[in-house]
Amino acid sequence: MAIETSVNGKPVTFHVDDDTPLLWALREELRLTGTKFGCGIAACGACSVHVDGEVVRSCSVPVGTVAGKSITTIEGLGTPEAPHALQTAWIAHQVPQCGYCQSGQLMAAAALLSHSPRPTDAQIDAAMTNICRCATYVRIREAIHAVAGTSAGAVA
Repeated sequence: MAIETSVNGKPVTFHVDDDTPLLWALREELRLTGTKFGCGIAACGACSVHVDGEVVRSCSVPVGTVAGKSITTIEGLGTPEAPHALQTAWIAHQVPQCGYCQSGQLMAAAALLSHSPRPTDAQIDAAMTNICRCATYVRIREAIHAVAGTSAGAVA
């Protein structure tokens, strides 16, 4: 079946079954491998992407449900020449350790900042539910605060 959508600002047509997880359509059909497979049950967040500006876990989203929608993957968040502010902050705050979860973490953080440009620690904690085996959660929070121009420890 042909499913027409937009990925990273470009029109695309997926030629997969409607129930194929969006994760596999992105990785296998488009070769966008920045979105990672972690758990397959939407628990870890390594596969996080944006669909119409909302963060979703692509391992549990059937590609048939994104027809006509706008999808942004980590490859569309920024470029090496023009990185997203979060990508720059991630490096400055030495967030990545093994790096496996980082694309999903960045996508979740970008969605958070699009809805709450100056988040509190509580808002960050509520939005950042992705799992990081290296436990860089403090650095993730610091990087988000740096981009938002807020200080760690802010309260609502």
